[in-house]
Amino acid sequence: MKKFNKTSLLALVLTLGTLFPLSTNVFAEESHSHWGYGGAANPTQWGQIKKEFALCESGRDQSPIDLKNAVESTPAKIDFDYKSSPLVVVNNGHTIQVNYAPGSSVTINGEKYSLVQFHFHTPSEHEVNSKALAMELHLVHRNEAGKLAVVGVMLTKGAANPLIDTIWKNIPSAGKTDTVSSNINATDLLPKGKSYYSYDGSLTTPPCSEGVKWNVFVEPMTVSEEQIEAFEKLYQVDARPIQPSNGRVIQLHR
Repeated sequence: MKKFNKTSLLALVLTLGTLFPLSTNVFAEESHSHWGYGGAANPTQWGQIKKEFALCESGRDQSPIDLKNAVESTPAKIDFDYKSSPLVVVNNGHTIQVNYAPGSSVTINGEKYSLVQFHFHTPSEHEVNSKALAMELHLVHRNEAGKLAVVGVMLTKGAANPLIDTIWKNIPSAGKTDTVSSNINATDLLPKGKSYYSYDGSLTTPPCSEGVKWNVFVEPMTVSEEQIEAFEKLYQVDARPIQPSNGRVIQLHR
């Protein structure tokens, strides 16, 4: 497995200056302020860019974190009801995002959340026992009260993922959206094992809003080296550095 040193990667980007505005919001249109991972807009400065981003600096329950010292908790209670959806690929200048049609959901400990979109980060934003993986997929869900739950899937180098191949082949130019005639099903991005870590955190991009329910699968999915490299050609680094856990409990559900 390829090892990634996130501190070194961030330092590299900072020395290169403003590389790209490499991040993603929950919804692509929510923020137009310039922020990224390099130059004056790097993550250490997010809280200073505008007042709405203050939590990026002052928040105590920020994401991502190092998933270590997890406490064994209740058995896994996470049920997916994903339907097929037209493939809508957004290259928002921060990441590659797929907007999902209404009607798909996940139920976590009895609470239902609708799938809104999913997107990718490289390297992984979360670490597991202080190790980052090649990439990380975030499936973003919202319930009727407007609360967010994100399901994270770690992506490690191995066999190619056919659905990711389809997405990569339909990436539009930066700032554009491509709607493809064929349908996809996000179930093809989920591991067989349903054990997962959970904790209370935040968006990993400005405005860094807290109150997000994080659920990160223990079992990774594989992507090929070519798929990793194809993404890195567009977005070399779009992972926020690890944030302090500040005493938060990380639960492991098996």
